[in-house]
Amino acid sequence: MVAIGLVVLTGVGGMTSFGQAASMGVGAYTTAILCLHLGWSAWFALPVALLATAVVSLVLGLLTIRLLGHFLPLGTIAWGLALFYFFGASPMLGGYGGLSGIPPLSVGSIALSQPREFYPVIWIAVAIVVVLTLKLLNSRPGRVIRSLRTGKVAAESFGADTKRLKLFVFVYAGVLAGLSGWLYTLFLRAVSSSTFGLNAGIEYLLMAVIGGAGNIIGAVFGAALVIVVRNYLQDLMPLLFGSSGNFHIIVFGIILIFLLVKSPGGIWPVITQRLPKMGRSGPRPTNGELLADTSKPSVNGALLKVRALEKRFGGLVAVNKVDFDVEAGAIVGLIGPNGAGKSTTFNLITGILPASGGTIEFMGEMVEPRRVCQRL
Repeated sequence: MVAIGLVVLTGVGGMTSFGQAASMGVGAYTTAILCLHLGWSAWFALPVALLATAVVSLVLGLLTIRLLGHFLPLGTIAWGLALFYFFGASPMLGGYGGLSGIPPLSVGSIALSQPREFYPVIWIAVAIVVVLTLKLLNSRPGRVIRSLRTGKVAAESFGADTKRLKLFVFVYAGVLAGLSGWLYTLFLRAVSSSTFGLNAGIEYLLMAVIGGAGNIIGAVFGAALVIVVRNYLQDLMPLLFGSSGNFHIIVFGIILIFLLVKSPGGIWPVITQRLPKMGRSGPRPTNGELLADTSKPSVNGALLKVRALEKRFGGLVAVNKVDFDVEAGAIVGLIGPNGAGKSTTFNLITGILPASGGTIEFMGEMVEPRRVCQRL
């Protein structure tokens, strides 16, 4: 489930995060405190754990999503490490020894204290997450979210609020991690900070990369493959180096770099391409109903009025006091040599860039540029 959240966050939304293990820790420790110290039922602790993870993800997202380039993953590493050390240094959370003796999850009068009894709950949760995530990505906001990976200019020019969508994706991935932490705590009936460090964050990201960008089923495959390979490496690497340690992280790092260079689309898509029956997804398109004809806006005068529009970049004046009108049903061309400010003018009208001065009036009203596309 953490890998599915990372597929949405990284593979679809284009935001690389190494801190999802820490988000999982928020859900895990919230569950442990409520069930162990306050005596809550695990089912009542579930919404509180998800809410706590959502709030933490919201705060961290507001600080993180504004970062660009390599500063974004560095930012997630920073707050991931901060939460990791907070978990270990907090006496209320049991320090680095963690908390144990957490009551098992109960369904009616049946206590799910054995792994075989708990597995159905895990797979039901995974199935629900897969269905919800697929529906999200196939929805109208989901199609806009898919465009974030290649940049935000095109989406914003059509009126999409990319900042809000990025924040939603960030919180959604965090909530999935919190749900995973809830299950993890009740499965082991113990929790410690060692599980939510940077090493785990790298493993989760590797699962998403193996699964492929935007491939939800691939995330399940990537998670299974990483767990199996890790178990073998933990047995093999001490024999090669002659001492014990987290040497498998070195191998995972090499694999991650190799995949990003040689197969950025992941391993799962390559496998499905070799299996044509598995590679085909979704029903064949059919003839749908024609969209209804829309009438032209009935306005007296200009549909769009631009007055004294100006944009300054420091001492450079890119757009200087531009005035023009667009009548309803008319086609207006904006021409000029390279560097004249044509693209900047369009970006000001669509709201991609904030104007330094001037006004924009649409259908007789002063509106925020981003709202123009939403009214069409």
